[in-house]
Amino acid sequence: MLAGISLVLFAILALAPGDPFEELATNPNVPREVALQLRHQFGLDDPLPVRYARWFGSMLHGDWGFSFVSRVNVTTLIMQRLPTTLFVLGSAQLLGILVALPIGTLSAVRPYSIFDQIATTFAFIGFSLPTFFTGLLFILFFSIYLDWLPFIYRADIGAAGWRWWWEHARQAIMPVAVLGLFQGAKGLSERATIVKHAVRNALIPVVTLVALQIPTIFTGAVITEQIFRVPGIGSLLITSILANDTPVIMAITFVFSCLVVLFNLAADLLYGWLDPRISYR
Repeated sequence: MLAGISLVLFAILALAPGDPFEELATNPNVPREVALQLRHQFGLDDPLPVRYARWFGSMLHGDWGFSFVSRVNVTTLIMQRLPTTLFVLGSAQLLGILVALPIGTLSAVRPYSIFDQIATTFAFIGFSLPTFFTGLLFILFFSIYLDWLPFIYRADIGAAGWRWWWEHARQAIMPVAVLGLFQGAKGLSERATIVKHAVRNALIPVVTLVALQIPTIFTGAVITEQIFRVPGIGSLLITSILANDTPVIMAITFVFSCLVVLFNLAADLLYGWLDPRISYR
């Protein structure tokens, strides 16, 4: 599955319009021989099957390529952004679970009550609103109108100690809330089954949601990080797309694809442990 995904992704990016060295080709100060030499050096003139085989072989050895824009290895570039993304997404997932579990449980205990109807209404609203719209509302209310929170995520905070932690927490509140509340609303109805049925059986739909939500929250962070200027993997993907930096685009999209496949596999394996009636033959 992953090999097939990598082939499709590579073919789409290779056949897409745009060239990472287009700026050099149109720059009168750069000799044409230099641009051609760079294309030859990075193998962009080779046939597509040759380029794919070279990329796939390098990837298996841990070499994700070289960024045309940042002039560093793709692995180094991603590792620089990964801690920020993991902090934001981990906090968002934790917030989603903390919101969904108690509200879903209370809704199951009091079905068709006023609380259940209000919770269900907010769940539908929260799930229906896209994260970019919710993010803009948060910025307008909490940053511009109330002036409580910064709407630009800065990695270079000039502070130390508790002040450094506090500033990072303040600027992470809105992106974490946007992603976390979206995830909590999305999982509300399924988590209600924890009270209605036995816990072990009820965990089957919960495992399905959690396993599918973790890759989804990574892809959802692409827009959220761009709105709040969070220096993470999502904003790196957008910047790389705009700059036609294909090695970085390929690496990030393939990592997202791997997350989807691996978490689906984890969910399938957990099904057999949660429900002995499921057998694997």
